[in-house]
Amino acid sequence: MKYVSIWTVTLLVVTTLKAASSQEPQMLAEPPEIIDPPWIESRRQAQLAIIDQFDVFCHFKFSDQIARSGIHFYNKVVDDSGKYWQPVHYDHGNGVAVADVNGDGLYDIYFINQVGSNQLWKNKGDGTFEDGTAAAGVGLAEPIGVTASFADTDNDGDPDLYVTTIREGNHLFENRGEGRFEDISGSSGLDYKGYSSGAIFFDYDRDGLLDLFLANVGTYTSDVLMPSSHYAAGQEREEYNYYVGLSDAFSGHLFPERFERSLLFRNLGNNRFVDVTTEVKLEDTSWTGDATPIDANEDGWIDLYVLNMQGNDQYYENVRGQYFVKKSREVFPKTPWGSMGVKVFDYNNDGHMDLYVTDMHSDMTENIGPEREKLKADVKQDEEFLLSGGNSIFGNAFYRNAGNGRFEEISDQIGAENYWPWGLSVGDFNADGYEDVFVTASMNSPWRYGINSLLLNNKGMGFLDSEFILGIEPRRDGRTAQPWFELDCLNEDRHHNLCKDRKGRFVVWGALGSRSSVIFDLDNDGDLDIVTNDFNSEPMVLISDLSARNDIHFLKVRLIGTQSNRGGLGGVVVVKAGGQTYSKVHDGKSGYLSQSLYPLYFGLSDAATIEQIEVRWPSGRIQTMSGPIAANVLIEVREQ
Repeated sequence: MKYVSIWTVTLLVVTTLKAASSQEPQMLAEPPEIIDPPWIESRRQAQLAIIDQFDVFCHFKFSDQIARSGIHFYNKVVDDSGKYWQPVHYDHGNGVAVADVNGDGLYDIYFINQVGSNQLWKNKGDGTFEDGTAAAGVGLAEPIGVTASFADTDNDGDPDLYVTTIREGNHLFENRGEGRFEDISGSSGLDYKGYSSGAIFFDYDRDGLLDLFLANVGTYTSDVLMPSSHYAAGQEREEYNYYVGLSDAFSGHLFPERFERSLLFRNLGNNRFVDVTTEVKLEDTSWTGDATPIDANEDGWIDLYVLNMQGNDQYYENVRGQYFVKKSREVFPKTPWGSMGVKVFDYNNDGHMDLYVTDMHSDMTENIGPEREKLKADVKQDEEFLLSGGNSIFGNAFYRNAGNGRFEEISDQIGAENYWPWGLSVGDFNADGYEDVFVTASMNSPWRYGINSLLLNNKGMGFLDSEFILGIEPRRDGRTAQPWFELDCLNEDRHHNLCKDRKGRFVVWGALGSRSSVIFDLDNDGDLDIVTNDFNSEPMVLISDLSARNDIHFLKVRLIGTQSNRGGLGGVVVVKAGGQTYSKVHDGKSGYLSQSLYPLYFGLSDAATIEQIEVRWPSGRIQTMSGPIAANVLIEVREQ
C-alpha cells in the first residue's frame, strides 16, 4: 500500500484551488436569455409592420452617440442591487439633471451615482462634453447618491444644485458664477439626513422664492455598515461602505415605525430654508420617491401630487399659499399601487394639464413575457398587504383633465401602459405640436431585459408604440446585457446562490436597463434628444436626426421672472401658431426623480410664424407678446 502524507494532499488541494482561481473567469448570464432575447426581433418586426397606419410623422431615428459625446460616466451600484441582489429601495436612485451652469447658453448634464462620484459634464457646443466635476466641486464621492435638482434658489440668475443621499445628509450647492459651486448645506437648513429621494422646487406661496418639497421614502436599511468594492468591466474597482438593506424592505408600509415624513421647506431668501410641514398641514408619510407640482383646480395656486410606491397616491390642494387640504380620493378616487414616475402635460392640446403616472411595483408581483406588457398587472396580494382600501390601479394611470378640477383615468384607452416603468420624460420628438413620451423601464439582474418605450402622440387621440421604429430599441450594437459582478466560487463567494454546483471564477452578466432620462436639444439643431442614466452602466446619449430629415418648425421659450421666481418655475406658456394653441407648464420635471432648468420647446407643425405668446406667471400676472414672430428661435420672456 502506498501512503501519501496529509501535507502532500493539502498542498495538492491548495495548488488546485489556486490554479482554478487564477484561470480567466467564465461568462455566466443570469438569466441566460438576456444575451440574445428571443423575442426582440419579432417585436421589432411587428412594430415596423404598422408604420403605414401612423398618421403622425415617424420617419426619423435616434442613435446612441455616447462614444462621440466624450462622456465617460459610469453608474455604479451597491451590492444590494448587484452581487447580493435583494428587493430593497437602493435600486431607485439614479437621477440625471440638466442646466446651463456657467451661463454660456449650452446645457450641461449632472449624473447621480451610488458608488463613487457624481459627475457634471460641460457642454462644448458641438455635441461633445468635458468633465467639469472637479472644477465645479459637486462630486460628492462618499455618500450613496439618489437624485439631483437644478433650481435658482436665490434668484441671482444661475442654477443652484440640490442633491439627495441615503442617510448621509442632503446637499445644497450654491452656484457662485461660471459653474463654480459652494456647498452651503448646513447654513441653508436643507442638510436633512434620512431616506430622501426626489427634491421638487416650486413656489407654493407665490412670494417669488422657490420652496422645496422633499420626498422621503421610509426606513429600508439596517444599521449594519458593510465594506465592499464595486466591479465594472473596464472600470477601476471602487471601495465603499453601505448600509445593508432590510430583508423585508418592501413590507415597510406595514410598519408605522419605519415611516418617514416628507417635508416642505419654505424659502426665506438668501438661501435659507425652514421646515413648515406641520404649519401648512402637509403631513405625508407615503413611501414616496417623487412628487409633482400641479395646478389641478386651475385657481393659480400650485397644488401637489405625491406618489406612493407602496399604496395610494395623495393629492394636496393649495389654499392660497396658506395651507394644504388633502383631497386625494375626492379628485383621484383610484391611483396606481406602486407609483414610480409622474409628469404633468397637456397631451391633447385642450389647454388643461393632464397627469401621467407610471407604476413599477405592481409589475414586480408577477414575472410575465413580452406579450402581456401592455396589460395591467394581475396582483394576488390581499388587502392586509396592500392597505389601499380597494382603491388601487395595478399599472400606469393617465388622468385626462376634464376641467373644473375633474380628472378621468384613461390609460388603457390611449395606450399608456407598459412594463417595469421608472421615470417618464415628455417632449415633442417629431415637432408636430403634440407632446410625446419616453419611459425608461428595466429591472436588471437577475431579471430579463426590459425595453425603454417611446410613445408618439397620435394627435391627442392616444399613444403609438414607436421605440423600434425610431431606433430607441434595439440598443446600440444590439446590446441587451453587460458584465454585472464577479464571483469566485472556490473561495470567498462559494456560498453565493449562483455558485451552487459551480467551481471556479465567473463574470456574471445582467440585463441593461435605464432608470431616468432628460429630454432637451443637446446639439442645438432644433430637434429634441434624450440622455439617460442607466443602472450600473454607462448612459445613453440618443441623438435625433429629425432636423436633417424634415423641415421642422419650433419655438424655444426661456422665462425670466422678476416678481415670480427668477427661473419662472410654475409658469404656463401658451403659444398660438398656424391656427393651433399649445400650452406647456414650466415645472422642470424630467424622468424619474430629477428636476432641470432649460427652455420650453414647442413643435409648431407646419407653422412658420407665431401669432401670440402668453405667459401666466407664478405671481399671477399674465403677459402677452403679439406676433408675427419667426419660428425656429429662442425667445426670452422677462416678466413685466
